[in-house]
Amino acid sequence: MSVSPPANVTSYIEKLKLKPNKTHYQLSPEELQDITIEKGMGKEASSGALAVNTGEFTGRSPKDRFIVKDDITKDKVWWGDINIPFDSDKFDALYTKVIAYLNEKELYVRDSYACADPDYKLNIRVINEYPWSNMFAYNMFLRPTDAELDDFDPEWTVVNAPGFMADPKVDGTRQHNFAILNFSRKIALIGGTGYTGEIKKGIFSALNFILPVYKNTLPMHCSAN
Repeated sequence: MSVSPPANVTSYIEKLKLKPNKTHYQLSPEELQDITIEKGMGKEASSGALAVNTGEFTGRSPKDRFIVKDDITKDKVWWGDINIPFDSDKFDALYTKVIAYLNEKELYVRDSYACADPDYKLNIRVINEYPWSNMFAYNMFLRPTDAELDDFDPEWTVVNAPGFMADPKVDGTRQHNFAILNFSRKIALIGGTGYTGEIKKGIFSALNFILPVYKNTLPMHCSAN
């Protein structure tokens, strides 16, 4: 059953300058699958699984992944072809455009976390334009209990707008798609690509900085669901 966002989530969305037409919060995978099919965004396979065409991108686009170069990251990130710097002012301008694009749309919000150990636990709030992207977040990240949701305080926010296309000449991106980490604002901003792996990779990349820099811990590229 669809759950209205609690007051703290609604106020958080307002702080992001978002004014959605409707906000769906913590929907079940069954609900998200039904909505996806009803909206013609996917089909149910013979196995019962949801099948979705992600469009132009069926995998990550490493050359379109950026990190905002600011006081936190400038001396700690190994800049180059893998960690590509992005201007802070350009990020702010692009973020404003993405938020304007998402306004008046139906949005799908999910609270979850990464890292099971409480010493490393990272609370995440994922805001999706598409229901099936939110279903990916349900599958990929760890799920808070009802009690944990009562006072859930997100440390990082993922803003995911696959339908928004950047203008490289204006926005500072390489092409219309982008995935940008901002460690000062603790936001992963993703647009122009339906490939949901960018959501997972965004948080994984954030942890690749957070764990060694702030927790003196070596992150490993592996997981157990």
